Amino acid sequence: MKIPKRIASAVVNSLKGGVVPRTGLPYITVGRETEIDALLHDVDIIADGGASFRFIVGKYGSGKSFLLQTIRSHVMDRNFVVVDADLSPERRLQGTKGQGLATYKELIRNMSTKTRPDGGALSLILDRWISNIQSETAAETGLSADTAEFSKAVEKKIFEVINSLNEMVHGFDFARLLTIYYNAAVNGNDEEKTKVIKWFRGEYSTKTEAKADLGVNIIITDDDWYEYIKLFAMFLKKADYNGLLVLVDELVNIYKIPNSITRQYNYEKILTMYNDTLQGKAKYIGIIMGGTPQCIEDTRRGVYSYEALRSRLAEGRFGREGLKDMLAPVIHLSPLNYEEMTVLTEKLADIHSQLFDYEQKITQEDMINFIKLEFGRIGSDSHITPREVIRDFIELLDIIYQNPDINISELIESDSLSFSAPLSEASADEEFAEFEI
Repeated sequence: MKIPKRIASAVVNSLKGGVVPRTGLPYITVGRETEIDALLHDVDIIADGGASFRFIVGKYGSGKSFLLQTIRSHVMDRNFVVVDADLSPERRLQGTKGQGLATYKELIRNMSTKTRPDGGALSLILDRWISNIQSETAAETGLSADTAEFSKAVEKKIFEVINSLNEMVHGFDFARLLTIYYNAAVNGNDEEKTKVIKWFRGEYSTKTEAKADLGVNIIITDDDWYEYIKLFAMFLKKADYNGLLVLVDELVNIYKIPNSITRQYNYEKILTMYNDTLQGKAKYIGIIMGGTPQCIEDTRRGVYSYEALRSRLAEGRFGREGLKDMLAPVIHLSPLNYEEMTVLTEKLADIHSQLFDYEQKITQEDMINFIKLEFGRIGSDSHITPREVIRDFIELLDIIYQNPDINISELIESDSLSFSAPLSEASADEEFAEFEI
């Protein structure tokens, strides 16, 4: 398995730091085939004009964010646009002090496509849309691009797209901004294009400012940002993409909100999104949210504290341990088994040796002994997570690389490693990270 060094470096450094790498995921993906297949089935439905909503539930370090990023890579390869954001104290789904708008800004800032996988793809998408329409018009009419007839034909196609959005909430204003962007692009007015991008990013703080710059008397706010996400999904389909996937992680930050009324408003926003997708009010859009079991299932503060959501999401009578329903709105992640973790360590050892240009010394037997040791620790059956095992293993590889004469078997079986304990459930619940592995 050959892997470019820049990707190998990103993978090793990210995993060692306890975060999910944004690149190189196919090199280290192990297990989760059923979960990935279920989510990719949703993607097929979205591409056909449907919509989907899923929760990915697992404790810290169990693989929620890894699964989200894996799906992100898959759908971009299928000509989808992806927006993603982690919730935080400053970013929520609903707020009175800009927290909802902050989430929207983060989503748009992270807008990604296959050709722009690291975010910031909004201007690229708009320019590609105009370019595609011009190319289609030239092919259909045979007109020269510098004629007045060609410009009129292009404008007609532009307005066909714009008119299809007018019936949606805020569609008229969204369409008007697209018109301004098109005219600015045709006239080479980069300053005007920048102002439209600024508006779409939610960076205008007052209507007066937006009116002065663009002549529109509306701005994106905490209350209506989700309507613009739905508009983007419809527009992206018109712009020759297959749909929009929205990834929202760290739902625990809603669970942590101390004010119960504020929490309920956020859960109400989730209910709105859930109903829109399942009732056909939204098209060409998929929403996946990640959270811990506690932040979902706690009936006092979690998502299930909002009865309308609990009644829709809770498992039925036939759900039980060992039987996975991959068609349910909530997907519970089970731990990776011994065999899957062993395969993962083999992949990591290979990547590590390529990154630092050394002949791999650790054997398969050493890796198996390492996994046995990790899973043999007290409480590991319920508390150990892939993140902890991965960090321990990369640390082991670093030590072996820097100390080539070391006896690997003795190191793995040393008392200092044998008695290291996994996180307790209490401490795991308190742990917070930007991404989970």
